[in-house]
Order: sequence, then C-alpha cells, then structure tokens
Amino acid sequence: MSNRFRNSPPQDLLHVATLGRVVGLKGDMKLNLSTDFPEQFAPNASFTLENGKEITLVSYNPDRELVHLKGIDSPEAAKALTNAKLFTTFEATRERCNLGEGEFFWFDLLGSSVMEGEILLGSVQEIERIGPLDYLLVATEASLVAKELPTTFLIPYIDRFVLNADAKGKVITVEGGLDLLEAS
Repeated sequence: MSNRFRNSPPQDLLHVATLGRVVGLKGDMKLNLSTDFPEQFAPNASFTLENGKEITLVSYNPDRELVHLKGIDSPEAAKALTNAKLFTTFEATRERCNLGEGEFFWFDLLGSSVMEGEILLGSVQEIERIGPLDYLLVATEASLVAKELPTTFLIPYIDRFVLNADAKGKVITVEGGLDLLEAS
C-alpha cells in the first residue's frame, strides 16, 4: 500500500491536518489543523497519510495542539512523520463532526451553481478562507466570460451576499454577485 498516492491523494480523501514538530520525550507532536472540526481528533480515530499508511490517534490535547499516535513512542519515531499530512474520508468527516443549523461542509458546496435571480453566474470551484471570512471562488459561466468578464471571482460567504445555500440541490442563491463579478 505504500506510494498509493504518488503525487496527490485521491479525490475521495480530505486533508484535515499536518503533523508538526516533536514535543517531549514520548513522541508527542504538534498538530496543525486544516479543519474547523477538532472533535474528529478523538482517541482511536484513524487517518491516512500521504503514503497510504493508516495511523491511529492515542490522544489529542487541543489546548496545547499536541497529538500522540499509536506505536509512536519516541522522538526519533515521531520525527519521521514531521510534516506528514493527515487525510480522512468524507463519510468519516460527516460521522465525526457536528454541524449547526445552516452550516455546511465546504466539500458539499463545491460544484454548486451560483444564481442571482435567473442569472447563472457560475459554479463554486473552491472555498477560501481569507482572514476571518470564507469566500466562494466562482468559475464564471462561459456566456459571461464571452462578454469579457473575468473567468473567476470571489463572493464573501456572508448574509449580505449569500441568501441561500442548498447543498443537496447544489444551488447557492446570491445577491450582489453580478456586481462583484463586474468589479473584478
């Protein structure tokens, strides 16, 4: 199973953290999160590394941002994993993480059509966090690009712009999106 990913992980896996430097004499490591859901780092939770190897958490201390991995009990063993990325499946993320009312996983919004009234502005290509805000990176609809508008643009994911997000129907209704596109 080694070299399973070669250049990049499969599309069905989600990058959730990166292992950092070693702390202490027992093989504890800093855990740099790439997720808003630290609750998924519970004891006995398993993750996949870039090389396809599975690892299991023994413990996670969110206050100190430290993790201890099963079978990694020395600084030397832990150093071999420094900068390794941890991946999980979309299904495991849904099982381990609790969403509030009106909250969505970013991966459920990717590919959604972005509509302003009856106008299709494009589709969500990516979601980026810039400072404290999340932004929809929208790939502009071809008919609008033909009118010499930019091929991509950003819409802040705030109530002023995003009126409704339907993750199941893959449609995000916005207001002021066309103005943002034209100003881009």
